[in-house]
Amino acid sequence: MHPIARLRFVKAFLPLLLILALVLSTTLAAFAVTLVQISSDPFTNRTSQHKTQVEPDTFSFGNTIVSTFQSGRFFDGGSSDIGWATSTDGGTTWTHGFLPGITKYFGNGRFDRVSDPAVAYDAKHNVWLISSLALLNVPSGVLGAAVLTSRSTDGGLTWSQPFPVTVARDGQDLDKNWIVCDNSPLSPFYGNCYTTFDDFGHRNLALNSTSTDGGMTWSTPITTADSFSVIGGQPLVQPNGNVIVPIDDAFELEVRSYMSTDGGASWSKTVRVAFIQSHTEGGGLRSGPLPSAEIDSAGKVYVVWADCRFRAGCSANDIVMSTTLDGTNWSPVTRVPIDSLTSGADHFIPGLAVDRTTALSSAHLGLAFYEYPKSSCTLLTCRLIAGFISSTDGGATWASRTQLTTPVQLPWLANTTQGRMVGDYISTSFVGGMAFPVFADARPPASGICDVGHLDCQEAMFTVQGGLMQAAGEATMSAANDRPVAVAPSPAVKVRQTHR
Repeated sequence: MHPIARLRFVKAFLPLLLILALVLSTTLAAFAVTLVQISSDPFTNRTSQHKTQVEPDTFSFGNTIVSTFQSGRFFDGGSSDIGWATSTDGGTTWTHGFLPGITKYFGNGRFDRVSDPAVAYDAKHNVWLISSLALLNVPSGVLGAAVLTSRSTDGGLTWSQPFPVTVARDGQDLDKNWIVCDNSPLSPFYGNCYTTFDDFGHRNLALNSTSTDGGMTWSTPITTADSFSVIGGQPLVQPNGNVIVPIDDAFELEVRSYMSTDGGASWSKTVRVAFIQSHTEGGGLRSGPLPSAEIDSAGKVYVVWADCRFRAGCSANDIVMSTTLDGTNWSPVTRVPIDSLTSGADHFIPGLAVDRTTALSSAHLGLAFYEYPKSSCTLLTCRLIAGFISSTDGGATWASRTQLTTPVQLPWLANTTQGRMVGDYISTSFVGGMAFPVFADARPPASGICDVGHLDCQEAMFTVQGGLMQAAGEATMSAANDRPVAVAPSPAVKVRQTHR
């Protein structure tokens, strides 16, 4: 090309080149993360799917983060064992292992499977606690046989044999446990730990148990004042010692909450936080509107879930939020503006974190989630992505979405009776002002599909190197002017839910 012609060509296309460069830089900025794999499934029993890890929870205290998750997922509930991964240096390096003494696959446990891991720290007794749901194979299927607590007294690096919270009896079938501890030295109940769960065998009855000795012994479980039917509670403790439990009703048609003001001696009636408007994810993915809840240093509680009330025709879910200072009066539901209302994307399975050194209008929130870029899809066409978004003003505004993973095809994921699975929940925790989401990511198995008896699944636990948070001066978005649209209520399916 003649030099003059080349110059004219460059000048003519310079604006287009600049636009292209801007688009590419924006895309890269939204995906400029380095993932760190923190564990993988080592089990080989042919009755479950390997290598699969799903359903992480996390908790942080000081410079330590502990994550826990299922390893070796069974098709009809539970896993070969519960895994753990611990960082004692603010997320820089990780040590991982598996809980001994629960299942027959590790440490001579007596149970056939285990599910629903959740982690907490008890500052008074300097002990980390992992709650899990032990399962037994019975003629009718799989029984929620016991809620257990495993303890670590060395910063989450080794774990004890399990201590029983409760063992199922008289037709009980336990499900969806969660754990929290009172870490406020000024609280009259400092050092109390609380485990919530439900009894599917008795219409999903809400149950709560308290420990005052670092998780070694637990009180007889008691229900709420209205004996409500529930699933998926996440208890939180305010600085004054009040315990607030955001939770779904047993049909996942409402988010509700209840509380204790006397150290777990009694539990109030439930109150409604909001009705749930839920879109069913395409491709048969296992998901649902279970809540994810956290608390700031002032005792303000934040709860999020997947909800379609802002989308015409309930065509896709957003992540929505409500808050409370007293556990009784909840704010109107607001939308987290991950993208526009006309994007066509679907968002679900949130994992919320709140920096406990911040509060109220200055509270720092970090939210991990999964999404489909296109809500309308099938098992073979859906593409699953993990994402993250953050706020430094208590959720009034949010920074731009960050993409965490490349697209995952659903057949790469563990298969279950309720669909392909990354987890009924995921989790995020803050350390040193940075948010560390932990989530399942997957790569294609050599056989092309993950299923029972396979040993070539590639679904494992990951976090983000260095953590994530909104940069100073970063542009933010608000959904303050978004309004719910008239959509039909979620169908009143007369089936109580269980997720194991």
